[in-house]
Amino acid sequence: MTSLLPPPVADTPELRTLRRDVRTFVAGQVAAGAFTPDVDTWLNGFDPAFSRALAEQGWLGMTIPTEYGGHGRTFLERFVVTEELLAAGAPVAAHWIADRQAAPSLLKFGTEEQKQRFLPRITRGELFWAIGMSEPDSGSDLASVRTRAVQVDGGWRLTGTKVWTSGAHHAHAFFALARSAPLDPAHRHDGLSQFIVMLDSPGVEIRPIHSMNGAHHFNEVHFEDVFVPDDLVMGEIGQGWHQVTSELSYERSGPERFLSSYQLLAALVDAPSTGADQQIGQYVARTAALHEMSNSVASALEHHHDVSSAAAVVKVLGTALEGDVADLGDVLTEDDPGDPQLRALVTRAVMHRPGFTLRGGTSEVLRGVIARELGLR
Repeated sequence: MTSLLPPPVADTPELRTLRRDVRTFVAGQVAAGAFTPDVDTWLNGFDPAFSRALAEQGWLGMTIPTEYGGHGRTFLERFVVTEELLAAGAPVAAHWIADRQAAPSLLKFGTEEQKQRFLPRITRGELFWAIGMSEPDSGSDLASVRTRAVQVDGGWRLTGTKVWTSGAHHAHAFFALARSAPLDPAHRHDGLSQFIVMLDSPGVEIRPIHSMNGAHHFNEVHFEDVFVPDDLVMGEIGQGWHQVTSELSYERSGPERFLSSYQLLAALVDAPSTGADQQIGQYVARTAALHEMSNSVASALEHHHDVSSAAAVVKVLGTALEGDVADLGDVLTEDDPGDPQLRALVTRAVMHRPGFTLRGGTSEVLRGVIARELGLR
């Protein structure tokens, strides 16, 4: 293990009990017909009723302090819950970004008023969030953003476009990264700021981006002179780059980075022997290793450590595994489809495969992050 990764974390009786409780709850939901397990459900499984049911169990806002309506539990406890939900293929997309990313960012950089306004509603499963980082023609180069923020009386006016914005058509609020000062080519990361945009604001237009299979979870979000009051500035003006890179640690390190195609892997394990048992076993072993790695990052977050590089490792290795599982399923069922439900699962996994290594930063960019940490560039 390199110095990029925190040490492994020991399991405890309390965490094992929590894991059993989540499995029992999920089994009951499936038996009641509340959802059908599927692949990539943290991005595509939008079900507000299921999110509210989780909230009633106390499994949203777990790491939010009680004074903001949360439950004051640990990152490891939250990891157990989210991992079990993802492994079960549960429809968690409605609350996912709000709970995973918006809440800890608000706790770290938000004002007291922002925390009181947003965090209790996130915990209750009433407030859904989206993230506005990427822009057309910018790829993963966030320093090149062209969305402009111009200061006016009482706030700021935003003009520009964000793209690949997951769930924006369902979300209520949105973190937008914008350039609040002219670009200095010598210091490209300076002059960036974050703003909380309410997505029903005048001047916001949300345009759907449909996947190859017709599914709609990505969007283009256009701002035309959108007013953002001063009380919705996120953190400090000019500190957007620092805030975004901190936020990305939550986005890149979680179990969703290796469990998007887990339901397919489980189905391949349970299917009649295809002669590929050893190969399937290798993928199971990779999943187990990534479980330990992601769990250790959750522990490091609990202790407020910088995990940006460790998160990049988990993301690169995890999304590669997710894609490999989709490819393996495709190969094994190509000549003999066998179970039609298995083949349908394969088809959906293959359809989603291109996005695995793109969302949250491309693998090429993240390898650069890892190389810099190791002193290789």
